[in-house]
Amino acid sequence: MTILLEVVLAITSLLLILLVLLHKGKGGGLSDLFGGGVSSSLGGSSVAERNLDRITIALALIWITAIVALGLVLKNA
Repeated sequence: MTILLEVVLAITSLLLILLVLLHKGKGGGLSDLFGGGVSSSLGGSSVAERNLDRITIALALIWITAIVALGLVLKNA
């Protein structure tokens, strides 16, 4: 169980780093490299950015859950 949680934590950590770097910042950020610079003004952000936000939030929740679960498993071991 511990190894599974550590693997989930490592994978989600790397994906979170990637997703945060893809977000559009004040200066455009790395998202411009992958075509994220073109956005419509519908609701203030594009559909791609809203989906990126949703994926990032879901992955962050998985990351937090993995940390809590790993802490509980290690505390009881």
